[in-house]
Amino acid sequence: MMDTDGANPINLTNNEANDGYPAWSPDGMRIAFVSDREGNSEIYVMDADGRNPINLTGNNAIDTAPAWSPDGKHIAFVSDRDGNFEIYVIDVDGRNPINLTNNAATDYHPNWSPDGEYIAFDSERDGNFEIYVMDVDGRNLTRLTNNEDLDTSPTWSPDSEHIAFNSERDGNFEIYVMDVDGRNLIRLTNNYTDDIFPAWSPDGEQIAFTSTSIGDWEIYVMDADGTNPINLTNNHPSRVLLPPDERDDLYPAWSPVAASR
Repeated sequence: MMDTDGANPINLTNNEANDGYPAWSPDGMRIAFVSDREGNSEIYVMDADGRNPINLTGNNAIDTAPAWSPDGKHIAFVSDRDGNFEIYVIDVDGRNPINLTNNAATDYHPNWSPDGEYIAFDSERDGNFEIYVMDVDGRNLTRLTNNEDLDTSPTWSPDSEHIAFNSERDGNFEIYVMDVDGRNLIRLTNNYTDDIFPAWSPDGEQIAFTSTSIGDWEIYVMDADGTNPINLTNNHPSRVLLPPDERDDLYPAWSPVAASR
């Protein structure tokens, strides 16, 4: 965790396992995340200060990519417990898992709309990864993107009017934004490296993302129109004496109140 300007980074998990995909609860009191500390990828929840981690999923499958419902009562996530990656939802205590997608293709990266009515996700059910949206019970599936390249990692704007995502449609991964019906596509980043995992600030004024602009994966923030990109982490190998797999900074997630610690 760090301040919104990249200052004061704090290690919340501090163990030898891989921990990632952090997702703040709507009240800012807890963080869901993914860890393989018990041998396989599971969904955990901890207090916002890193204390009291609890394993919510507890099975032999891969469970990953958690996303809180806006009311804080449920967590959507991805699991291959039925043989392929699907979108599931559970209660915040880990009970009542429900498969929302239930098809033979890979479904990934769920993200709830701020009004709690829809879940956006990416799926390869039509041959390659595209952005879809469905009701929170899995019904009324709508495909939002339609091209031959990969579109993944959708995230709703705080006003529920737009969806940011990353796409490879121009040769490398860039951040795009579109209306929630898939119209009015705008490319926000434009460079020769990869930009992925967009995350809107709570006020909708900025988007954090991950980029390889300086060689390794770093966290950046830009204005919502794509201007003024700033590197927040800056752990380039020339500056930090760490093994390559420990230099990457991924999966930015804003706290519900950007200034909270």
